[in-house]
Amino acid sequence: MIIKKITAAASALAMSLGVLSYAPTAVQQDTVSTAKAASGYNYAEALQKSMFFYEVQQSGKLPEWNSVAWRADSMVDEDGNETDVVPGGWFDAGDHFKFTLTNAYSASIMAWGYIQYKDAVDKAGLGETYRNNIQWGMDYVMACDKGGGEMIGTIGDFKGGSTDHNIWCSAEVYLRKHHLNNKDWKRPYDTIKNASVAALSAACLAEGYIIFKDTQPDKAAQYLKHAKDLFEGADKIRACKDIGGMSGMYDSSSWLDDCMYAANWLYMATGDKSYLDKIEKDYIPDFPLENQSTDRKYTWGLCWDDTSQAAAFLYALNTDSAEWKEHVSHHLDYWSPQGYGGKKVDYTPDGLAWLFNWGSARHATTTAFLAKLASDTLFKDDASLSKKYDEWAKGQMDYCFGDNGLKMSYVLGMGDNQPTAFHHRTASGIHDDHWNDLGQKSGGSEGWQTEYAHTLYGALVGGPDKSGKYVNDVSQYQYSEVAIDYNAGYTACLCAMIDDYGGNIDAAFPPAETPKWAEWEVAAIINGTPAKTYTEIKAWAMNHTAWPARVAKDVEYRYFFDVSEVIDAGLSVDDIKVEGKSQQYESGQGHATVTGPHKYEGDPTGNTYYASIKFDDGRAIQPTGQSEHRDEVQFRISIPDAIDGKSTAGAWDTSNDWSYLGGLDKASDLKKADSLNEHMPMYVDGEIAWGEEPDGTKFVVKPCTKNGSSVTPTPGTTTTTTSATTTTTTTTTTTTSTTTTTSTTTTTSTTTNDKQTTTSTSTNGGEASDSVTKWGDANCDGGVDMADAVIILQSLANPNKYGITGTDEKHITNQGILNGDVYENGTKLTNNDALAIQKYCLKLIKELPEK
Repeated sequence: MIIKKITAAASALAMSLGVLSYAPTAVQQDTVSTAKAASGYNYAEALQKSMFFYEVQQSGKLPEWNSVAWRADSMVDEDGNETDVVPGGWFDAGDHFKFTLTNAYSASIMAWGYIQYKDAVDKAGLGETYRNNIQWGMDYVMACDKGGGEMIGTIGDFKGGSTDHNIWCSAEVYLRKHHLNNKDWKRPYDTIKNASVAALSAACLAEGYIIFKDTQPDKAAQYLKHAKDLFEGADKIRACKDIGGMSGMYDSSSWLDDCMYAANWLYMATGDKSYLDKIEKDYIPDFPLENQSTDRKYTWGLCWDDTSQAAAFLYALNTDSAEWKEHVSHHLDYWSPQGYGGKKVDYTPDGLAWLFNWGSARHATTTAFLAKLASDTLFKDDASLSKKYDEWAKGQMDYCFGDNGLKMSYVLGMGDNQPTAFHHRTASGIHDDHWNDLGQKSGGSEGWQTEYAHTLYGALVGGPDKSGKYVNDVSQYQYSEVAIDYNAGYTACLCAMIDDYGGNIDAAFPPAETPKWAEWEVAAIINGTPAKTYTEIKAWAMNHTAWPARVAKDVEYRYFFDVSEVIDAGLSVDDIKVEGKSQQYESGQGHATVTGPHKYEGDPTGNTYYASIKFDDGRAIQPTGQSEHRDEVQFRISIPDAIDGKSTAGAWDTSNDWSYLGGLDKASDLKKADSLNEHMPMYVDGEIAWGEEPDGTKFVVKPCTKNGSSVTPTPGTTTTTTSATTTTTTTTTTTTSTTTTTSTTTTTSTTTNDKQTTTSTSTNGGEASDSVTKWGDANCDGGVDMADAVIILQSLANPNKYGITGTDEKHITNQGILNGDVYENGTKLTNNDALAIQKYCLKLIKELPEK
């Protein structure tokens, strides 16, 4: 990633605000269309990450080439069978709808970028990845074709209150929520006869033929056959009112533009002039006009609902018509600061061509693609126009990478500063359906999750409003939405950018992800008041998985207790009774069987036993909502009040029980973090997945793989775990034995955010200090200045270079992390720590750490 240097403290201060705005200088207002002479961004890396975004969006069983380790198969039933009427395709946005309209539009625009700039994409080493991704969309579109222009339109819960929009969970477990609500495993779908959908589908499949005819001739022939049939159907339908489940989301408004667009691509695929004849005879006479004018419409912009300018562009290209070239020029001039014919698009004060409050960055980058195309094709022989459109396009793209008043990148995973709140269910890793606090400073009194599980690399967010302000709020969709159609034109334009400027892909991308919080947890409290002859526990087994989100059938946890007092009192283990009391599920999935006492072989004294709480089918514990993510079981371990008339008082003592020592003496509420009990280990599919056994065997967190988190039970091994309400902990682990008093203490401090996980370890006085030497001195040079803020931001943005194990000689150190944690000290190292240091240097606050 290209890291642009911080040039002013004021810009960094502005970046931390939830609502961001920018006031330009007069000079900046006069130069909004001026592009820099050299590229400051790695466009090849940006294209690589955009491909990652499309792989995140994949529905159904994932292909082997999918590179997203934290994604797994979705829309499958409990037997692993895909249940969507048409499997595959892309989820539309941050939800789980699949629309043929946006799949077709996105695949078409992306394919156009590859067709025009194939050599550059291939040279960058992204050709195969790019082709795989567009073919994923094309195959879905082709499978939705029912013949004669009729198509599957929408797949998703758009009926009965729109379950898809009303819940928030990861794609991998979404169908379980659907099943819970609707009692079936198949999502609703519709079939529609919509000329826009059919025509866009025809266009993308005709492009598919062009791309794959030499390398996959059989598949390409299928594409072309469907493209021809779909176009013929669209031309007969000539209406787009039949929208089915798209209603309220994608209300297509015109069909002629899409038919003209498709006819151009079919001409390019086949060379059959009848397609151009149809355009001239049937479509051009009705091409939309400007209001109250005879001028052909040149305003608005290319998007899923208006392909008229793309159709005009292709017609000019296919016919070499001066008239239509002039039309394209009028459209691009309308987007320039000077405008055309007294009309021009709005501009933010800092230079973004701003069309509309939904997806402003989407519109600017899609038009930038047309401008690059125009510069390289239609006007390549006109030096003045070619340069004008080329520089304008670069300026718009670079605006979205950070050349703006906020110094904000509107592409996630690129640049120093990005929105911390974006609208995407699966990337969030939310387990309890409570998502409004995502990306915010605090989760409120309930401690709701604020941190995203994953970085949604490559996704273009909606963008700023007309004033240049950005609202950093996941619920403000017009700012924080991401979508496949948002990324389509941006992605195609990146093909053009690397053709001009080159760039290098990141060989280490995507980075390995280690879970930021415990994926499986047990919380427990004493049920009622402590008793003399028994211990009764109320416990939650919790599923907070996100690497990937998943369920498991084989789930168990254990309560360990010491029986030495029982034996000393003359009783035997046979006098101990372990029994289940009330529980959340009385039968079926989620029901637990409580058994014991079981002897624990890890204790050489033979005095440690455990109660087993094993779920008959643990798949009911699923990260899909406030009640589903945990399963409550109450159980009791007891001895008789008396044996042969003799009281057993004093024979039951909880104070030395391993699981009681996990915090039961202080735990007050299952909803609070103090109830989390790491001495009640949890086992998933036969492997320890949470907590620690009495002999020191405990769960070790490792980077996730395509098959889920890698777990290894290792005696005496330290691992960092977290509660549901925090993402950073300091864990002190003591390895104990009942026959010795020797202990080894290891302290692990983990700092985690959506870009970096940094761990420093000090064992019995190791090289990492356990105390702060000077608050704010993140670079450990003895002073506190702006350089300390810079090293924190660099370590967060580029951990491979500036993180704890970074390659740069000036990377942050263990001591620097301790010194730099000046905002909400004890939580994690974030941009807010850098901000606090800057405020201190500017004398806006008097001391560090910031209170």
